[in-house]
Amino acid sequence: MQTQDWTLWQGAGLFCLCALAIAIAGTRITRVVDQLADRTGIGEAAAGAVLLGISTSLGGCVLSVTASWNGHAELAVSNALGGIAVQTFFLALADMSYRKANLEHAAASVPNMMQNALLISLLSLVLLATYLPSLTFFGIHPVSPLLFVLYGYGISLVRKAQDSPMWRPSITRETREDVPDDVGKMPPLSRLWREFLLLMLILGVAGWGLEPAANVIAEKAGVSYTVIGVMLTAISTSIPELVTSVAAVRRGALTLAVGGIIGGNAFDVLFISASDIAYRAGSIYHAVPQEASFWLALNLFMSGILIMGLIRREKHGIAGIGWESAAIMVLYLLGVFLLLNTPD
Repeated sequence: MQTQDWTLWQGAGLFCLCALAIAIAGTRITRVVDQLADRTGIGEAAAGAVLLGISTSLGGCVLSVTASWNGHAELAVSNALGGIAVQTFFLALADMSYRKANLEHAAASVPNMMQNALLISLLSLVLLATYLPSLTFFGIHPVSPLLFVLYGYGISLVRKAQDSPMWRPSITRETREDVPDDVGKMPPLSRLWREFLLLMLILGVAGWGLEPAANVIAEKAGVSYTVIGVMLTAISTSIPELVTSVAAVRRGALTLAVGGIIGGNAFDVLFISASDIAYRAGSIYHAVPQEASFWLALNLFMSGILIMGLIRREKHGIAGIGWESAAIMVLYLLGVFLLLNTPD
């Protein structure tokens, strides 16, 4: 897209249009994935990690890869890390919408904890890459393919934890187990897959359109790419996670809600790996400012708190949410405050 002559209003208009498309498609895809989980028998946790997590993250992935291909490493990485942070924040908001018990208690499952451990491992590997030499092979840092390998291995462990768990959480009155719905009342499997792929296509095209719009806004408004990535593109491409998690909670698919957020976060780390492959100027891990490292550390902290909440399984906390969810909300808002009030 030729955007040099665009005005700020044109960029903002395209941005809003793409964000709206992502919100609508992301809302619709929740029901489809929930039914696919039951139809295929893979379970809500695995469906949330793979189908829902990847599909709702597709717009952000396309944006990050497009930005890195165009040489905007800061936007690509900030979008990925900002998306992980805001989606974890959204999980705390979804917790507020479930009044019977804290979401960490009601949606307790081994696969969800395994996914969170995978997320922490992936984020730690990205942080480690920033301290390693900026050596690349064909323009790709060695950590990038390693991230894909670790993700694939982690997802296989999630599936094994779903099929043959070595231990189980205690079942209480507030626990909502993953019980399949009546598949006889659902559309045919082929129709569900077609709808799923169509919605994924819409999300991908919308993410592609967001990248030039974000560049125009950054240039015309004089705002850093980190602020644009964390506050605009990350939030707009993460709208499906907010909508789908709340919708899944209201449908009673609590494991899907938690699994979709955590699984989407793990997939979002691969944005950075894919962006490194698309970034032709060297290692993308060494081409981003210090603000990106701050959001990387913040994501590790928030994810650590979340997994402690899933293990602790507090039934009731403060203001209708668990103490861990409250801490996650405070940390995210503190990060936003520091981002907007730190001099360039």
